[in-house]
Amino acid sequence: MTTSDRQLWAATAAGDDDAFGVLFDRYLKAVNNHCFRLTGNWALADDATSSTFFAAWRQRNAVTLVHDSALPWLLTVATNTIRNEYRSRRRREALLERLPSPVPTPDHADDVAERLDDEQRMAEVLAASEELPRAEREALALCVWAGVSYADAAEVLGIAEVSVRSRVSRAKSRLTRRFEPANVGRGNR
Repeated sequence: MTTSDRQLWAATAAGDDDAFGVLFDRYLKAVNNHCFRLTGNWALADDATSSTFFAAWRQRNAVTLVHDSALPWLLTVATNTIRNEYRSRRRREALLERLPSPVPTPDHADDVAERLDDEQRMAEVLAASEELPRAEREALALCVWAGVSYADAAEVLGIAEVSVRSRVSRAKSRLTRRFEPANVGRGNR
């Protein structure tokens, strides 16, 4: 003889976990299919089915089955679970629409590429500057790369300002010739 749902529910309310397991096994497929028909999505249906049986377990002491089948009550709980989820989702979406638009995150790829190009060019310039006489290289580094005035560079180097200007001019000239488009890649000086 099959135990009725009302008897199983009463046993569940009295603390018989196995009785709830029988109800679960009996109606899992029906509740899951019902949830799928309401959502059209198996993942959402599985979540709603889990929530339905969790709600049934939580309310096992508060609900008394009037009819012999627990299925109508379980399907009602499933329907309400899905409605609540849709309401919550609509509220979340409405909230997100009211939030200010996020500031777009800049693409750092261009910055990285630019930095790599800068490093490569600077390595080429440094390699070329190594071929300059030391006095010209020092004047170039101070005045052009570091932005020190000719007068201050002259004081640091212990030479006349006109000599600093001359050294910087010669260094720029040699580097310009080195990096002219016709000479790039050929190693001409």
